[in-house]
Amino acid sequence: MNIIYAVVGLCVLWSIWGLVSSRVPKTPYSVLESKHGYEVRLYPAHIVAQTTVKGSYDMALNQGFRIVAGYIFGGNTKKESISMTSPVVEKSAQSESIAMTSPVVATIEGESHTIAFGMPQSYTLETLPTPTDPRVTIATIPEKKMAVIRFSWMRTPERVQSQKQTLLDALAKDNVTVVGSPEYAGYNAPWTPPWMTRHEVLVEIK
Repeated sequence: MNIIYAVVGLCVLWSIWGLVSSRVPKTPYSVLESKHGYEVRLYPAHIVAQTTVKGSYDMALNQGFRIVAGYIFGGNTKKESISMTSPVVEKSAQSESIAMTSPVVATIEGESHTIAFGMPQSYTLETLPTPTDPRVTIATIPEKKMAVIRFSWMRTPERVQSQKQTLLDALAKDNVTVVGSPEYAGYNAPWTPPWMTRHEVLVEIK
């Protein structure tokens, strides 16, 4: 019984830590419509710091995160720390081949991935410090209408790919035209309890 109490206590403390550590600004959006199985959002134009890396899904995501995190934690000409925002967005720099049935279990070994952090709204292209790492670039993402699926618990390459296919299937069923390939968005630090995680796959639509 004492072991059960200890496990419950640790889970509660972990949940509190996860709640506190997840309180970071988020890229703003407005919900236009809630459909069966997905949500339609409008994202205003915003600025991102991004990098493109090669490798397996997890390797690219981890490496890209570290590179861009280096920029916001002082790796810039002003040696200025920039508040982190969520989500961290990953998309394949090459178009993905996704089957028309679901679920899909696929890997994207060897492809290039772009990892992007949204910048705080208080910055403009003129006021953001310049990255000292040449692998980091600053870009403006134009206003986009996106279809989004949200899920939680563990994020694996296979599960992300399956969620992307589920989203594409739902959009095809509703005769919605897709622009480009689906992206993955992660909102939480690695130490967040899995039951509190927020993951999304999203794709631009017309």
